[in-house]
Amino acid sequence: MESRISRSGSRPAPRAGGEARARAGGPSVTVGVEEEFLLVDPHTHLVMPAAAPVIATARHKLGDLVAPELTCYQVETRTEPHHDLGTLAEQLYANRLHLSRAAAAHGAGLISSGTPVLVPTGAPTFMPGERYERSARAFGALDEEQVCCACHVHVGMDSREEAVQVSNHLRAWIAVLIAVAANSPLWGGRDTGHASWRTVCWARWPAAGPPPYFESAGHYDDLVATLIGTGTVLDTGGIYWDIRPSHHLPTLEVRVADAGLTVDDTVLIAALVRAAAATALAAVRAGRPAPRPDPHLLRAASWRSARDGLTGTVLDPVSRELVPSSRRMHSLLAWIRPVLARSGDTALVDSLLSQLNLHGTGAVRQRAAHRRRRRPADTVDYLLAHTLTAPTATPTDRRRPRPSRT
Repeated sequence: MESRISRSGSRPAPRAGGEARARAGGPSVTVGVEEEFLLVDPHTHLVMPAAAPVIATARHKLGDLVAPELTCYQVETRTEPHHDLGTLAEQLYANRLHLSRAAAAHGAGLISSGTPVLVPTGAPTFMPGERYERSARAFGALDEEQVCCACHVHVGMDSREEAVQVSNHLRAWIAVLIAVAANSPLWGGRDTGHASWRTVCWARWPAAGPPPYFESAGHYDDLVATLIGTGTVLDTGGIYWDIRPSHHLPTLEVRVADAGLTVDDTVLIAALVRAAAATALAAVRAGRPAPRPDPHLLRAASWRSARDGLTGTVLDPVSRELVPSSRRMHSLLAWIRPVLARSGDTALVDSLLSQLNLHGTGAVRQRAAHRRRRRPADTVDYLLAHTLTAPTATPTDRRRPRPSRT
């Protein structure tokens, strides 16, 4: 059973954050999300190489908000930047709905899981493209094992210099965010023994996992240029660190999360990341130094959280102690609570954490579906049924009372 998490407040939760927005002026940091999905055959329950036609159909509704990924089994959607978590939830759900309908038009189902439950034998089918061909030549079997789906959270930043400094402050919290977002326990029809097997898979890449500590944006750029120049990565898109300044948007991209099983799961991780980034930004502007835990302990902490999720212990890379995952989560909530209160998101986060306490992470829910009959197909069916669960959050403006007509 999932460890219970202390909530960030005690007031009843409405359907979206907003209780302090009027007096606080709303959060200063925008948030946007990229979600990756898997296409499956509803009859065989195997992943289905239908990305190209599904994307073509989905673009009638989503335009350039839908895009291909590495394999023909995967599709990516993205949102616009949002201040309000309710409007973010609305767009996330609309994206899933349109994409699911496009998949159904081609005989496929849509699931949101960090890893596929069932895969065909042999190498996956890759999307055509010069970059993917270069990647296959450079990395071989590493590409073949990346039928993995993530949730990337983008938080708006005024400058790359601040983005790099915020990254330094967030490194110590990577492990607990991995635990909260864990949704990839199965691969090849069996339990991997890890709540987030996707995290383990991605850690194999040469520029992946917790990012280094950067003295400045110039330090970041110099290191990335060296990695590209030596052929360690193909280009800036091959920088797979858990946190990185976006190479094409004025944002800091936090890449720690598995694809969220439901929209609520995605909104929760987006809310936590946005509040953590805003808290870190305040620390940067106040001149407070970031902790500098040993990089080996950061990697060890990430692996421990990938294995245990929220059911066990997590390594605190700063104190160097093993602590219950729920206690570490409580520490994160205590750190970000003032920002949650100012942005009006305290009640929504409380509500989503209550759901997490009740039902468990995506990994817990996938395993529960698998345990009933030890049939991997049951887990796929569970994912098909719950990927389109309607979100809790609704846009703040829709809950405001309308003026009476006279």
